[in-house]
Amino acid sequence: MSTDRDHSEKRDRLKKTRTLNRSPEKVRDPMFTTGDFFDPEDLLQVRYEMVRLVRLGGATLAQAAERFGVSRPTCFRMAKAFREGGLMGLIPARRGPRGPHKITPEILRFVRICRERHGRIGAKRLVPLIEAEFGVRLHPRGLEKALARAEKKTLETGP
Repeated sequence: MSTDRDHSEKRDRLKKTRTLNRSPEKVRDPMFTTGDFFDPEDLLQVRYEMVRLVRLGGATLAQAAERFGVSRPTCFRMAKAFREGGLMGLIPARRGPRGPHKITPEILRFVRICRERHGRIGAKRLVPLIEAEFGVRLHPRGLEKALARAEKKTLETGP
């Protein structure tokens, strides 16, 4: 018999591993609504059982999507992810960009040269210069963040 503390610890582990189901109330499969083993908050378990049901022929993709509280495209994506990557394919990837992909070392060097020649130029004035020189459209705040990271990196490693 699990306690509230056990449940809380499990939720914390699921959050840390990005496998906490944000919509457990949408899971309507009978295995997850009765009993203690199947946990609708465990996203990996929900995804695996959904894919397993489809693979064993117990339901169509549309039926499985309905029972497990996801869209049909999500169910299709999970079936494909499992086929291609096994259980690891069902683990959610990190969300959002993986870094500043537009701001290259050349752009940072350009900014440094502009600032050496003209003093401390702000990001709002630099963005149009960068677009004219490199053909890259940036948001001023994104440039500010990249410049702050570059400056921090320089301070940590030295000149």
